[in-house]
Amino acid sequence: MDIVQLGNTGINVSRLCFGTLTMGPLQCNMSVTKGVELIERAFSNGVNFLDTAEIYGTYPYVREALKIKPDCVVCTKSYSYDRDTAEKSFRLAVEGIGREYIDIFLLHEQESIHTIRGHKGAIDYFLGMKRRGYIGAIGLSTHHVACMEGALAHPVLEVLFPLINRDGIGIADGTSGEMLERINAAHAQGRGIFAMKPLGGGHLVEEREKALEYILSIDSIDAIAMGMQTVAEVDYNCAVISGKKPSESCAEETKRRKRRLLIHDWCEGCGRCVASCKNGALSLVNGKATVDSSKCALCSYCARVCPQFCIKVI
Repeated sequence: MDIVQLGNTGINVSRLCFGTLTMGPLQCNMSVTKGVELIERAFSNGVNFLDTAEIYGTYPYVREALKIKPDCVVCTKSYSYDRDTAEKSFRLAVEGIGREYIDIFLLHEQESIHTIRGHKGAIDYFLGMKRRGYIGAIGLSTHHVACMEGALAHPVLEVLFPLINRDGIGIADGTSGEMLERINAAHAQGRGIFAMKPLGGGHLVEEREKALEYILSIDSIDAIAMGMQTVAEVDYNCAVISGKKPSESCAEETKRRKRRLLIHDWCEGCGRCVASCKNGALSLVNGKATVDSSKCALCSYCARVCPQFCIKVI
């Protein structure tokens, strides 16, 4: 597994980042023991980079994984917007993972230059913690081309985590080409770039070889974050990202596996999930939430706003 530097940050990471969202309570809700076994499998294949977030509920997995590999690079994210919420998020992160230092702290799901400006208090707090040696780099994650455009005007945001895939699945306001144009510009400025949803939340599994070839061919993307729920997925992704050929059995098993958004029948039709979906994949039909699978990126962020806990990616 190649180790690369994230832009000009001085932070060295594996080309494959283990995304922990898919193992947590918003998705398959696997046990911490099983989740850590998968992370350890990735460690054995050269992975040293974990992505988590406050809303994922996966700090316990990261905490146990750090007992195996204490020097692992950890990226987390939060929706904090001012000093108080940022300080709370930082405390939750360090207490959650059991380490005083956070390698990368991102503003979660930013949309435009306006939301970046609206989070100035949080940015200032994280910058202060960086100067004090408690954070390695700060930045943002986004599904929006407009946000990547806005980030170009904010050089303090050293690490950017955009959504991009060959077909543009999940990009809220543009195409893959438009997103790539901003990624290239940001990387030219020395920003670290790691990409999310290279398989479009599972929609591109049938064409994953071409989808991964597309992402791996982009020189301005330093690393790729992928969620994994099985040993076969870990082995397959580690092999491909390392430039090796996966075993036939591993390739076949992972190709058969598909995920979907499940909405249980006890949905009360409050509409919170519909309002939260940036891709327009959810609507209310006869008083119940319904998903258009062709638009759903399987991010599971709708699940976190459901008061009845009736939504899950499986």
